[in-house]
Amino acid sequence: MNSLHITLEKIDFLPPDRVTDDTSVLTLKNLVFEPLLRWDDGLVRPALFQSWTHSPDGRHWQFRIRDGATFHDGKPCIADDILAFIEGILEAVDTFGMKWSYARYLKDAAISALSSSVIEVRNPHPIADILDIFSEFYICRRDVDGRPLLGTGRYRVAEFYAGQNAVLERMPAAHGPDRIRVTACKSADVRLDLLAAGRVDAALNLERVEHRLAIDPRFQWGKAVNTLSVMYYLNCQQGIFRAPAARLAVNHAVDSRAIAEDIFHGLAVPSATIVSPYHLGAAKAGLQPIAYDPDKARRLLDTVDTGSVVRLRTPTFMPERAPEISRFVAASLEAVGLTVEVETETDRPEYARQIGRKEMGDLAIFDSSPHSTYRILNDKISSGPRAVWWQGYDDLETEQLIAAANDAVDDATREVTYARCLKRLHDNPPWLYIVHPIDVFAAKPNIEGLAIDHKGTLNIL
Repeated sequence: MNSLHITLEKIDFLPPDRVTDDTSVLTLKNLVFEPLLRWDDGLVRPALFQSWTHSPDGRHWQFRIRDGATFHDGKPCIADDILAFIEGILEAVDTFGMKWSYARYLKDAAISALSSSVIEVRNPHPIADILDIFSEFYICRRDVDGRPLLGTGRYRVAEFYAGQNAVLERMPAAHGPDRIRVTACKSADVRLDLLAAGRVDAALNLERVEHRLAIDPRFQWGKAVNTLSVMYYLNCQQGIFRAPAARLAVNHAVDSRAIAEDIFHGLAVPSATIVSPYHLGAAKAGLQPIAYDPDKARRLLDTVDTGSVVRLRTPTFMPERAPEISRFVAASLEAVGLTVEVETETDRPEYARQIGRKEMGDLAIFDSSPHSTYRILNDKISSGPRAVWWQGYDDLETEQLIAAANDAVDDATREVTYARCLKRLHDNPPWLYIVHPIDVFAAKPNIEGLAIDHKGTLNIL
């Protein structure tokens, strides 16, 4: 295959101090840049770091750069490049201009270069979570025009017009098509039309078409459950959801399978806890979604004060179909005896900032995107750091389990300790669990080597 033409929802290469979980941007990043470590369903594999070692107590780590790693302009990738990137990303902000948590994770860590090929991390307490963190760092440099386009990955950027299109050319020692042309198209329906008309070879994020997706046998199809969780934060600081019984009740009151089937047109799976089935600890926990049982929900609500109006907050997008989900959830809660008032915020960036300020009403729909179990526990669940997305959940047993997980070093122990956390958060939920979307791509039947991972990234094998 000498060339490949794909269409994505958007096309952009973000500077090092901007971070996103957008699947289109991740697909491009994955082709042009390398992560320090490659995430693999909860664990990590070598990438730009070809190997690593750690002290028995997990406080001291050394990472070795891949032999021969070279940027697309011919400059060798050395430890100083990685240190400069890390320094920049510690100031990273998200799409909405809100500061990411990397600086908080690494606030006590000393990161230095032992040599041109070895990075050292020293921390006063165990920091096996550095593996998760480094799997999100895709190393890039700016080119002579100041654009963040230089990586060490399989493809170099030959042409780039932000928001429109890009052309990638394969590096000599790499495998895959010689040339990849990428075109931006915001509408999933139009992306599918472009494929049907033979104008592109593959189209991504077709789960976002307006109506139920028809699986056309003329094309090959790929699907993967995304690690993203569509969920509702529950206000655990004030109001009805301070009570564990009320939090469990609403999880029994909402038929998440019906949401997956009717609102997501079958392209979603119900959630069982704070993470997807592909996060570290989930497989070991072996959890099933909380059963839809409105009678049990009513019995649980009989034990709490339900006299006040429940304020449900929703944006118009992010997550996809947020208004439809919120109407369904409101009706479900009213069916078990609650009085619900839906408040819609049309300014999505402001909505995120409001949730960060804890201005969330009683429950607020959101999407939890990190593929790291550590990050979700640290950012959103633990009452220790009380981070930006924490909404007042404070459970002593959960905190003890998180502390044990944070001290775990080897993979097997981390998996077991995370599984215990996830089980506790299934039994005593801080959120209303909804679904994990399924990402879909389609391609011409003669195109080989395409696959989609659980982060929604289109990979060229």
